Amino acid sequence: MHPRFDWVEEYDGQRAEKRLTTKVSLVTVVDDDDSVRESLPDLLRAFGFAAAAFSSAEEFLASSVVGETKCLILDIAMPGMSGPELFEELEHRRQPIPIVFITGHGDASVRPQMLERGAVECLFKPFSDIALLDAVNAALGKAGVP
Repeated sequence: MHPRFDWVEEYDGQRAEKRLTTKVSLVTVVDDDDSVRESLPDLLRAFGFAAAAFSSAEEFLASSVVGETKCLILDIAMPGMSGPELFEELEHRRQPIPIVFITGHGDASVRPQMLERGAVECLFKPFSDIALLDAVNAALGKAGVP
């Protein structure tokens, strides 16, 4: 079953509330980089997903979308709680969410480490639209979402 939820978008500084009532999976982006938080949700919506974005792990954990998120696109290196620390916190809270890690830092050893910890994928910035779509679809398949 897919959840129904509200989200708010800004158009030219004005807030417009929308209610999502179709069966769409929510993919949430957590990244401290403004450009990523602005571009990835648009791309995810173009792929047909609902999308939300947060600038920190703490902001995401305090939100109402944690339980509705079907896939989390998560930056590894962020100020405060890191991506891997958020992953552990979600497991501790028994709120497992399939994770696609993204990073602009690190070497080739980062990817196998993240996959070993249970991530669905680990993509290095910049990554292609197709690589992201494949990773999200794999995550949703892992979550049992059609």
